Amino acid sequence: MQRLDDSLDLHVSRETRGKLEHFIDIFQKWSRRINLIAPSTREDLWSRHILDSAQLFKMGKGAKNWLDLGSGGGFPGVVLAILLCDQEQGFINLVESNHKKAAFLRTALMETGARGSVNACRIEDAADRNLPADIVSARALAALDSLLQLSAPWLENRPKARALFHKGRDYAAELDKARDHWQFDLVIHKSVIELDSVVLEIGGLTRKI
Repeated sequence: MQRLDDSLDLHVSRETRGKLEHFIDIFQKWSRRINLIAPSTREDLWSRHILDSAQLFKMGKGAKNWLDLGSGGGFPGVVLAILLCDQEQGFINLVESNHKKAAFLRTALMETGARGSVNACRIEDAADRNLPADIVSARALAALDSLLQLSAPWLENRPKARALFHKGRDYAAELDKARDHWQFDLVIHKSVIELDSVVLEIGGLTRKI
């Protein structure tokens, strides 16, 4: 096993690191044809996107069923699917409504041998597919209040289910607005990659009446 990055303190097998590096190659090839992430962030894929996604895996280490909403360019979904290969068990369902991006995600999972599947549908429709979720993730998808609405089918009144949501410097205002409609347990993790960012760990979600 080797450390993925000193700041992250996450150890992976040499094979898994190779899969992550291959994913970067796949990503760069596809991003020439379709818009997967903001062009300004393409120069630092390893730190800005791979490691930023990988920190979620450490927070949810041991979870068997993952669900990534709005998987887009594969961050964090494909990264988590690759890291799950170092566990005896574990699987992630990726939800992406854009069919070109869904095709990219399928290619990335297949070529890296990652442990995941792509659901090419709207998040609202994915709720009818009975996808299991111990942890729900989303990155750069929507404001927290909307995220909780989208993820409620997997989190609401399910005390063991958790969400791990990347958020930027304005997360406090998003929390205040979300608390107008929801009650939840909260742990705020400072990002080890982005100085002004956090990961919100949310559980015990219930809707206010």
